[in-house]
Amino acid sequence: MKTSDFYYDLPEELIAQTPAEPRDSSRLLVYHRDTKTIEHKIFRDVADYLKAGDVLVVNRTKVLPARLYAHTEWGGAVEVLLLKRLRLDEWEVLVRPGKKCRTGAKLTVNDELSLEVTGVTETGERRVRFFYEGTFEEILSRAGTMPLPPYIHEKLKDQSRYQTVYCKENGSAAAPTAGLHFTEELLARIREKGVEIVEVLLHVGLGTFRPVKAENVESHVMHSEYYEVSDEAAERINLAKREGRRIIAVGTTSVRTLETVACADGTVRAGKGETQIFLYPPYKMKCVDALITNFHLPESTLLMLVSCFCSREEVLAIYRTAVGEGYRFFSFGDACLFL
Repeated sequence: MKTSDFYYDLPEELIAQTPAEPRDSSRLLVYHRDTKTIEHKIFRDVADYLKAGDVLVVNRTKVLPARLYAHTEWGGAVEVLLLKRLRLDEWEVLVRPGKKCRTGAKLTVNDELSLEVTGVTETGERRVRFFYEGTFEEILSRAGTMPLPPYIHEKLKDQSRYQTVYCKENGSAAAPTAGLHFTEELLARIREKGVEIVEVLLHVGLGTFRPVKAENVESHVMHSEYYEVSDEAAERINLAKREGRRIIAVGTTSVRTLETVACADGTVRAGKGETQIFLYPPYKMKCVDALITNFHLPESTLLMLVSCFCSREEVLAIYRTAVGEGYRFFSFGDACLFL
């Protein structure tokens, strides 16, 4: 299968630059896979498609203010983007421009924070060690900014809008954006219907936004991301599977987490670790029955994952419809429900 098989035309003006206000006022395209029909709704209407007994699985990760602006010993400006924590003070990072950041280079962010490049990975990322006094997370909250994707050019006025309302655990370099549409009031309404909300964890890396450079999809190597599925989460999901209840994933990160730990019968194993799972057609979901997600970039691994819920042809037809209807795309854009 060719990467180009997942290309579609998208007018630049449909790339959302700011989040919808309020969160649940974004649009929702509902795709019924059994009848191959589409409905156009508002996101808060998602509750109407959920029923008692459903399990809604969300990713509780929290986005770090992972973008830092530093300068070299001779005054050159460098942008540092935190990707993955390796040890207490050591991180894998992306730097621009890279030529200023060879092994041994020392960078200063401010009076509280500095770093030294300790190595370079095969794919060009840097390993760095940070130097500071106090708590790293507190210093980062003052020194860093939200790492918005490169296709968003407007400054985010409220940093909390790039976090879900249920985020808990720091570690992501990008938001699990399907969850950005939920409000506390909408979640309460969903619970009142008898829907269970189960949390899993996957720290989103920047590989989410990296283009697939391989000509053949099968040749692409997926980035590694840290995940956790607790004993309680696994028990609740497995009980639902045994009772024939639906597992509905909020976002591709929740899908990747669940399918990483899924067994052939659709049940899951509790666990934690690194996952490089890459889902593309003709993969059939083992655990996940339905998906809430945003509209994704052409030729992206996320678009390939979504195509596992029906077919590549159906997804591209849905996207053509969304373009024609003026839906907003990508991180701050509208949502799609695959039932």
